[in-house]
Amino acid sequence: MEHATTLLLGLTGVAVTGVRLVADGSRVVDVVTEDATAAACPTCGVFSSARKGTVVSRPKDLPYGEAGLQLRWHKSRWRCWEPACPRQSFTESIDELPAGVRTTGRLRRSIADAVADNRCVREVAASRGVSWPTAHRAVVARDAEQAGPPAPTPVVGIDETRRERARWVRTAEGGWQRSDPWETGFVDLATGQGLLGQVGGRSGSSVATWLADQPEAFRDAIRYVAVDPSAPYASAVHRLLPQATIVVDHFHLVQLANQMVTRVRQRVTQQRLGRRGRRSDPVWANRRMLLRAQERLSERAFARMWNGAVDNDPAGELLAAWIAKEELRALLGCAARGGHRHDIAHRLSRFYDWCLRVDIPEVTTLATTVDTWWPAILAFLQTGITNAGTEGTNRLVKQVLRCACGFRNKHNYRIRVRLHCTRQRASARAQPAES
Repeated sequence: MEHATTLLLGLTGVAVTGVRLVADGSRVVDVVTEDATAAACPTCGVFSSARKGTVVSRPKDLPYGEAGLQLRWHKSRWRCWEPACPRQSFTESIDELPAGVRTTGRLRRSIADAVADNRCVREVAASRGVSWPTAHRAVVARDAEQAGPPAPTPVVGIDETRRERARWVRTAEGGWQRSDPWETGFVDLATGQGLLGQVGGRSGSSVATWLADQPEAFRDAIRYVAVDPSAPYASAVHRLLPQATIVVDHFHLVQLANQMVTRVRQRVTQQRLGRRGRRSDPVWANRRMLLRAQERLSERAFARMWNGAVDNDPAGELLAAWIAKEELRALLGCAARGGHRHDIAHRLSRFYDWCLRVDIPEVTTLATTVDTWWPAILAFLQTGITNAGTEGTNRLVKQVLRCACGFRNKHNYRIRVRLHCTRQRASARAQPAES
């Protein structure tokens, strides 16, 4: 009976001696130490056979049933007769219940797992029957277990995410300074480690600081770095990782092209009507069609977009900008077609030729941007590396911020983000439950 009850309790290192029901309907479980190593002195390691007395503690454990469960651990206090040991006596402790800890190891692990699954610390603490500081210590302990330099990876993605709204804070000198609400994240895009680290700010110095703090073996292993078209990020990567090839994410290039089309539409409307676009204006009503990919437009939608642009823009600048956007998309599509040199050269020539012939300021600016970043764009076309994994990690970071309703403590914010965004935690969430 006692052996079966011990198995049901499932707490390593203790054995159940009895279970009784108390007036409030909860159950009290009396346990004793079953681990033989608990009689070893924690200072000198010598086993003791001289029992000094018995101490009863009431550690908090995982909740069982609706009425709850209370543990009463009857542990022995031993004398240490080793002459060289400064400790005269000690109380038994096991791995699940170390000395000075009032919660079981499985309770702490359960709390850390729940918080890593992006649940609020306060809500998890209430469901486990502990205080917020106790739950937070379990989270910090889990983060310390996973701390350490990242493993080498050949591909790293860099992107920024906003932590909070900018606000004015007092400096040590008594003045006021505007806070930096941005965080730069580093994500493994090759070996599945997930989020590698975060650093405050979104400048080149922020990237250089984080890279300089990493082991030399980690920096030497990086071959490709995926970034947005950010000159500060690229400059820092060139200085700290001279052997790495920068790859520009194609999503942001298409975004720049869409922004170019929007600026042309706004300028044409202002010049022709002397005001901003309104719902009654066909060009404004069809503005979303201008930003949609051509292959995603039905024949009717394409005709509506084309005819609306022709009728309301006699100079043809809006259609010229739209065609430039589609030529850039065709160039970027070379990556999906294998990144062959002849295909890239053909599409690049068509894009530059069209931008040169239409001679629209916004289109020329887009062509200049492509020319400036061409080595990084060519690297994308040849390798197909994107920053999609980094953007996905940013989505997880934002989920952590929403769940916590913001963070006032930057250290706690980064702990929560690391726990939720590491690939080890993602793998644990993806594992199916045992039948």
